[in-house]
Amino acid sequence: MKIRVFDSKTEMGIAAAQNASSIIRQKIDNQGLARIVLATGVSQFEMLEALVKEPIDWSKTTVFHLDEYISLPATHPASFRRYLRDRFVDRVAGLADFHAIDGEAADAAAECRRLAALLQAAPIDLACIGIGENGHLAFNDPPADFDCKEPFIIVDLDDACRRQQVGEGWFKSLNSVPSRAISMSIPWIMRCQTLVCTVPDERKAPALQATVEGPITPMVPASILQKHGDCRLFIDRPAASLLKRCP
Repeated sequence: MKIRVFDSKTEMGIAAAQNASSIIRQKIDNQGLARIVLATGVSQFEMLEALVKEPIDWSKTTVFHLDEYISLPATHPASFRRYLRDRFVDRVAGLADFHAIDGEAADAAAECRRLAALLQAAPIDLACIGIGENGHLAFNDPPADFDCKEPFIIVDLDDACRRQQVGEGWFKSLNSVPSRAISMSIPWIMRCQTLVCTVPDERKAPALQATVEGPITPMVPASILQKHGDCRLFIDRPAASLLKRCP
């Protein structure tokens, strides 16, 4: 892992966006197109705000997203489809494609298969991701499946994950948070050629410390990032507060 620490979330987000932008432009220059994955949530606010301003030929960029609640309407404020359309898709010009996860699909398993076929069509150049308070990657809560063969899976959300969604203001109560979601699996996140991981806030410090300095274990899903060949962590000082080897 390559770790960079910043004094503010704004600086962190700009640096992560610039790093991601350089990869996207390089892939477009070298192969004519780029395929990327974008995450959602509070951790991605500053990064996406900066990324939409980067000089990128979006007409040569295809975007996937990591996860979506099952049965949550796309109009709901917590919908990840709505999040990405509001914060990214509708703010960039001529995006080649946006493969949204349809959380309202009548058959969630069939939706996973549809997305899998799209994802498997070519390598993914870049994934911009975060880490949950419980150490999850996407919606792969602990204990995560490190050996899953499928690109997209149906997952049950644990209480810690659902409480985070309430704490961040997406839902009014725990009972209103969906209990299931469609998520990109851990092995397929790890197949992405480069990972730009943005982790702000003191509330993420325990999970970040376990991810970076603890053992690799399904109980801390993000700890698997230690095995990725090109994982770049962008964090602010509160998130880094528990690291023993903080840069």
